[in-house]
Amino acid sequence: MVGITQPKPGEHVNANGVWDLLQNKGKMTVFSLCLLLCADLLDLAVGYLTVTIEPLPPVVVGETVTLKCNFKTDGRLREIVWYRVTDGGTIKQKIFTYDAMFNTNYSHMEDYRRREDLVYQSTVRLPEVRISDNGPYECHVGIYDRATREKVVLASGNVFLTVMSPPNNISVVAENTPAPFSRYQAQNFTLVCTAKGGKPAPSVYFKRDGELIEVISYTQSSSEQGGGSAGVRGARPLISRDLDDTKLQRSLSLLDPEGRAPRMHTESPKRVHTQGQQAYEPSPATEVIPETVVSREFPRWVHSTDPLYYFSHTHIPQSDGSVVVQARLTWTLNPQLDNDALFSCEVKHPALSMPMQTEVTLAAPKGPKIFMSPTRAKVGDTVRITVQGFQNEVFPEPLFTWTRVGGRLLDGSAERDGKELILERVPAELNGSMYRCTAQNPLGSTDTHTRLIVFENPSMMKNTQNQNNGASRMDVLGLTWMALVLTVTVELT
Repeated sequence: MVGITQPKPGEHVNANGVWDLLQNKGKMTVFSLCLLLCADLLDLAVGYLTVTIEPLPPVVVGETVTLKCNFKTDGRLREIVWYRVTDGGTIKQKIFTYDAMFNTNYSHMEDYRRREDLVYQSTVRLPEVRISDNGPYECHVGIYDRATREKVVLASGNVFLTVMSPPNNISVVAENTPAPFSRYQAQNFTLVCTAKGGKPAPSVYFKRDGELIEVISYTQSSSEQGGGSAGVRGARPLISRDLDDTKLQRSLSLLDPEGRAPRMHTESPKRVHTQGQQAYEPSPATEVIPETVVSREFPRWVHSTDPLYYFSHTHIPQSDGSVVVQARLTWTLNPQLDNDALFSCEVKHPALSMPMQTEVTLAAPKGPKIFMSPTRAKVGDTVRITVQGFQNEVFPEPLFTWTRVGGRLLDGSAERDGKELILERVPAELNGSMYRCTAQNPLGSTDTHTRLIVFENPSMMKNTQNQNNGASRMDVLGLTWMALVLTVTVELT
């Protein structure tokens, strides 16, 4: 045993060795002295190396990120290597290396694009980060072993880079459209707001006329996601007990035998002739009949002023790391109250300073604009009757149905769907025929009529006349030959 005295408070202890400690301080065993001596010698031989990396706040796509690798050592630096860690840590990809021996640095990024710059030996800057840059990174520092000068001692630190991306596209559409207008049965209506390109997933909510809508959240199963609003689970059923049977019977009594609402007198208009114009001459332009708005009678259930809104959303991960969010708002449609209502979809995201917004105004179609080509149709021409727009912005997309007033279409069908009606090789019999275009969406319906005026085709008349002339000449020639034959016969007899 060696006896030494304990140090007094504030007294300096020499850290260069243990002999001063033995001479001036308390008591210590030989074994403890050996441990201290070995630790001191090991420290002198190996040195020390510590690596720390400052944590990074989330960054937005397109920004510049600086990766700082802080290290402390009393040894000689060999190299600094930055890795990007993928596949849960199983793969480490070199992105940058600094070689202290040759005082050089080089990139390991794909295509040698040199997307990173060396700020100084331990710091790398990544300009214009992308979503694919999101993930963990490691900094490995190596120093030479003091004892052998051949071995390299390594230490490392890690940091996670979080890259955010704001949504780059939002849109609102009506589900299951185009759809017809329903006069006597309530129907669910669903708006779908889709936000694309966001990372992490943004939050989506709806407003009506600028006011946040109070919603009832529900869970939409995978089988319902493609089935529209009819599969809303837990949603309030469509009300049928309030249906006014008397009003329904009265409304149904106004329908024609084909189930259509009664037509106005414009469906069978009389010919209009200007002063001095002959009665048999057609109008030089296609006659367009004014719009007829279908009379709408709604049962009492339509007058509910406090609809319940049901809300659901789904997240669809994309291959680039972003998330597509689809939010659905479903309620029982009230055409009287919801017409001209402004619905907006707003998207909040941490990468945005203010919410993104897109909006739609629910509106029934009004005043369809009908165009006919050619404007002066002749017998044998192909006529196209097209809807080229409305007097208002219509949402959702309307459904178009064409019919012929008082008869069937040229191809024999009762009606035809689409924005365009094509009549091929129109005959003269269609002159003066009237066609009805019904445009409707869940908020309302409107009818517009147009009359087809067919002019004579001079080229077809000329061909017909030539054929008639040829036939007349053949008849005359035949009579001449017959007269000659009779004359010869009489002379012979």
